[in-house]
Amino acid sequence: MNKAGIIDKVHETLGGTKADAERAVDAVIGCITNGLKGGDEVSIAGLGIFSAKMRPARQGRNPRTGETIQIPAVRVPKFRAAKALKDAVKG
Repeated sequence: MNKAGIIDKVHETLGGTKADAERAVDAVIGCITNGLKGGDEVSIAGLGIFSAKMRPARQGRNPRTGETIQIPAVRVPKFRAAKALKDAVKG
């Protein structure tokens, strides 16, 4: 399922217009993104916890030339699934 599929499901559940459903999905994604940008942890009961973690700087290799390069430290998003989600997927 992709974003369009989620919008369709929200539209089926809530009714209204498809544009309203799209705005609702965009608002949720925007809130999660803005929370992570601000350094917050975003917890959604039954789904899981979104957080941003620092990946340390490290050395890598250019696969074409074999040259050693320095890869800088960067913040990356992380997701930990809630127990309810894990149990639902196990089926």
